[in-house]
Amino acid sequence: MSESALENTTSTEHKESALVRFLRATEVDTRMLGMIGALLLIWFGFHFYGHFVNGYGAFLTPRNLWNLSVQTSSIAVMATGMVLVIVTRNIDLSVGSMLGLTAMIMGVTQVWVLPDYLGLGNPAIWIITVVVGILFGAIIGAFQGFLIAYLTIPAFIVTLGGLLVWRGAAWWVARGETISPVDSTFALIGGGPYGTIGATGSWIVGAAACLGIVWMIVSGRAQRKRFGFPLRPMWAEWLIGAVGSAAVIGTVMVMNAYPWPAGIVRRYAEANNIEIPEGGLFISHGFAIPVLIAIAVGITMTFIATRTKFGRYVFAMGGNPEAAELAGINTRLMTVKIFALMGALVGISAIIASARLNSATNALGQLDELYVIAAAVIGGTSFAGGIGTIYGAMLGALVMQSLQSGMVLVGFDSAVQQMVVGCVLVIAVWLDTIYRRRSN
Repeated sequence: MSESALENTTSTEHKESALVRFLRATEVDTRMLGMIGALLLIWFGFHFYGHFVNGYGAFLTPRNLWNLSVQTSSIAVMATGMVLVIVTRNIDLSVGSMLGLTAMIMGVTQVWVLPDYLGLGNPAIWIITVVVGILFGAIIGAFQGFLIAYLTIPAFIVTLGGLLVWRGAAWWVARGETISPVDSTFALIGGGPYGTIGATGSWIVGAAACLGIVWMIVSGRAQRKRFGFPLRPMWAEWLIGAVGSAAVIGTVMVMNAYPWPAGIVRRYAEANNIEIPEGGLFISHGFAIPVLIAIAVGITMTFIATRTKFGRYVFAMGGNPEAAELAGINTRLMTVKIFALMGALVGISAIIASARLNSATNALGQLDELYVIAAAVIGGTSFAGGIGTIYGAMLGALVMQSLQSGMVLVGFDSAVQQMVVGCVLVIAVWLDTIYRRRSN
């Protein structure tokens, strides 16, 4: 080997070792880095494709990114539950149909039933509707979990049957009729100009998130010291905190950069006796309520999965079901609980989806099961069981919704969109298989 070739080889090894040292010091999940890289590739790809075809890029704009965050919320909420289902080596193909049925039940409750007893516009209507939606979803999920756990019917068959049964039931509830408009307060849960927290509220949320990042780093370091675990270098701690805080601040700035439409601003100003200046009145949307709901669900589900006995049992079942049962875990009851939790999350997603449309229709949630499963798998949840993260599934949901949104912007028809989603799902499972094979 020549001297120059030897120098190039040594330089390459040095770079590789530096990268390995960096990843080891920061303890960054390499799969998460891969997802972030894929997400950025999708965003910039669609944006510059728009520049090339139409002369302007419409993807990386505050308006589109704000809408993307709202569109992702419903799928992200269900994806957090699908992680636990797949971790235990099960599957739920019925979530889209469950969403449609739950939305119809909530529509009937708040439009046809409650106004007759409480009066139109009663403030309790939206609260009762939300409770009914979550409970109804949990009951359906628990019923499917019972069939899987105690009647030993495979989850694939039970939920495939549920996909058909619940979709038919959604039509049967109102004979295919669209129920609208929903309660005005309930509709705010779906977002829109009035379903947001504005610029000030968004900065408060952003500040709280930055403080949360700092607290996690400090408390995590204290825990490591307490139990004698290796500590990350201080530069790694600072870097993680800075990057996380910068991401939060950047997100808040993007959400606040999207203003209310001029017509809504004018009506708002007239209703509140506000004089519109000559240059116009800029009112920021800020974070939409469904986005905050999805974030709250993600935090709660992460806590459940990583910090509770229930979460430990879930991953124990997925890693080795026989050993988990021998260890005293009631795997049958756990399966019922997992599917009930999945159903409750479907209820929350149905609330977001129907509120966003300001109506309930039996077609709501069609093909959502595909996007939810794909989001969980892209996020690193393994069909072999025992492996999965909540944040990964939510990031996977953002990847899937970015693909769909980008294809709509560039003019791909629905057939091509479905083909792309199907291919992405197959590729994600294939990559997961390769990753597990190399890890073993």
